[in-house]
Amino acid sequence: MMSAFWDDKFAGRDYVYGTEPNAFLVSQRHRLTPGMEVLAVADGEGRNGVWLAEQGMRVSTVDGSPVAVQKALKLALDRRVTIHAQVADLTDWVWPVAAFDAVAAIFIHFGPDLRRSMHHAMYGALKPGGLLLMEVFHPDQLGRGSGGPPVREMLYDAAILADDFRGADILHLDEVETDLDEGPLHRGSARVTRLVARRPQ
Repeated sequence: MMSAFWDDKFAGRDYVYGTEPNAFLVSQRHRLTPGMEVLAVADGEGRNGVWLAEQGMRVSTVDGSPVAVQKALKLALDRRVTIHAQVADLTDWVWPVAAFDAVAAIFIHFGPDLRRSMHHAMYGALKPGGLLLMEVFHPDQLGRGSGGPPVREMLYDAAILADDFRGADILHLDEVETDLDEGPLHRGSARVTRLVARRPQ
């Protein structure tokens, strides 16, 4: 089971992806306003959801690992913010529909059999006018030690995201080299794809 895989990864006291938010997410702060309803998908140990809550958002997070969710709740407590954290397998979760002003999907990867349906579920969770904020590993990341699944089919370039989110207003889409410093499991030079998409009104 995938939840057991992630439970093992998150089992130690350390936060394996760090406690600071993803840099691309932070760079999009200007698109977010306090009071927004935000969903952080596969938020792991909570670093992004907690940061969003610190910015005044009403944050729901979901992750498949009970161990990770407990660490996320502890991080929120330590930072004196509130998040609504839920344990769920995203592949059979009943996704909310038109419920959120923004969805943050940071380094969440699916195989080609699930990718499009999961992306459509994320997009469907947005209210009209809502924003999807996404950073994922690019296929050229394969073989690098700075993170990501070791399977090319689970890595996404800009063309894949443009196709999956066809019909959205694409506000930002690029492929870049970046230096990650997100805990011990995301550290070093990386090739990533970044997307900001708005669901039309």
